[in-house]
Amino acid sequence: MSNASTFQLGDRRVNRMGYGAMQLAGPQVFGPPKDRDAALAVLRAAVAAGVNHIDTSDFYGPHVTNQLIREALAPYGDELVIVTKVGAVRGADASWNPAHSPAELVSAVHDNLRNLGVEALDVVNYRAWGNLHAPDEASIEEGFSTLAELQQQGLIRHLGLSNVSAVQVQQAQTIAPVVCVQNHYNLSHRNDEQLIAELAQQGIAYVPFFPLGGFTPLQSEALSSVAARLETSPLRVALAWLLQRSPNLLLIPGTSSVNHLQENLSASDLVIPPALIAELDALA
Repeated sequence: MSNASTFQLGDRRVNRMGYGAMQLAGPQVFGPPKDRDAALAVLRAAVAAGVNHIDTSDFYGPHVTNQLIREALAPYGDELVIVTKVGAVRGADASWNPAHSPAELVSAVHDNLRNLGVEALDVVNYRAWGNLHAPDEASIEEGFSTLAELQQQGLIRHLGLSNVSAVQVQQAQTIAPVVCVQNHYNLSHRNDEQLIAELAQQGIAYVPFFPLGGFTPLQSEALSSVAARLETSPLRVALAWLLQRSPNLLLIPGTSSVNHLQENLSASDLVIPPALIAELDALA
């Protein structure tokens, strides 16, 4: 990641190209990985390549990705920032269910502490529910206040938000400082343009989830055309476009393959010229 710039995340600067651990769990982000050794190898390769921002959650698996991170990387280096999220639980049928009561949030924080093997969590995102992949305007006061109390107890260093609206960000900021916002955003899904700009002015990181489209990978003739002219892959272009979009964007593409990890990380070395950026901008 020779050209990867950095941005402030809480009290540390991190490389803007990070890693998301979601895909290390089994199918549907449920159960153990098919190949545990391969999952451990991906985590170790990411850190060896300079990744110092890893995104996870104890409801991935559940518990699976955090236990893999602990096995692969503990004791953690001082430069590594592990960001987790709370606000959901998994059903026995692999369903995703909201878990926003104070008791559920306290339990989730302690699950993360135990499975990661730390005394305090670097960053905890409050995952608002909305309609699962898009925010609504419901109050997040009770849940975020619960996390703020745990922060005051020393169990959490910094707080962030996930799947939230601009109004919910403002509501949270009346309760405690917010260091990052993690929402759905990519080349073809750009509802948060204004929010990204507002957060940039405040020095707050914006972390797109589904940077490559998530469960339905990005596909477009324009993206493929730009990639062909740059002699690279469409997904590498999509990541590079995000890095050039705004300096406060932190990327957390996930993979369970070391080769795919290396391709993702190499997007930080790809500079898309202005004329091609304009073509990609026109996709929305």
